[in-house]
Amino acid sequence: MYRLCLKRIFDMFFTLLALPLFIAIFVPVALLIKFEDGGPIFYCGKRVGKDKKNYKMYKFRSMKVDSPDIRNEDGSTFNSNVDHRVTNIGKILRETSLDETPQLLNVLKGDMSLIGPRPGLDSNLGSYREDELDKLKVRPGITGFTQAYYRNGISNREKRIKDAWYANNVSLWLDLKIFFKTISTVAKREKLYNNDSNEAKNVEGRENANV
Repeated sequence: MYRLCLKRIFDMFFTLLALPLFIAIFVPVALLIKFEDGGPIFYCGKRVGKDKKNYKMYKFRSMKVDSPDIRNEDGSTFNSNVDHRVTNIGKILRETSLDETPQLLNVLKGDMSLIGPRPGLDSNLGSYREDELDKLKVRPGITGFTQAYYRNGISNREKRIKDAWYANNVSLWLDLKIFFKTISTVAKREKLYNNDSNEAKNVEGRENANV
C-alpha cells in the first residue's frame, strides 16, 4: 500500500508544504548565482528514472559555464574540495545540499520522489549490471539510502547495489530513517567528497595541458 499509493501522496503533500521555503531560498540563491558570473541559475541534466525513462533533473548551477564533465574510472562524478570548475556560491550550495532543492519541481512533475535512489546519467544506462537494474523499479529521490548513509564514501557499483536493495525493500519506516539520517549527514557534512585535493590538482593540470 505504501509503495503503490501512499508514498506518492506523501511526496505531493510534503513537497507542497516545502514550496514556500524553496521560494524563499530561490530568490537570494538566484541573485548570488547571477551576480557571480551572470550564467544560468539552473543546471538541467539528463537522468534516467523509473522504468528507464529519461527526464531532465533540475539543480541550482554550482559550476562555471561550459565546465568539462570529469568522471572517475567507475563512472561516478569527480568530486573534490579543490575543484576550480565550481563557483564560490556553488561550493556553499553543494556543501549544504541546497543545490538539490529545485528537484522539488521534479517531484511535482512525477519524475522523482522525495526519497529514493539517486538518479544516474542516462548515458550510463548501458553500464548497469543485472543485479543493479532493480534500482530503476522506483522513482529516484532527492535523497536516498546511499545518499544518507554513505554519500560519496562508496563506489558507484556499491551505490547501485544498495539502491537496488532499497527498491526491493521500500517501506514507510525505512523512508523515515533515511529522512532523519539525511538531516544528520548534511548537518555534519559527512563524506562530501570522493576525491582528495591532490587528485584535483592532477586533473586541473591535465585540463590546462589540453588548453
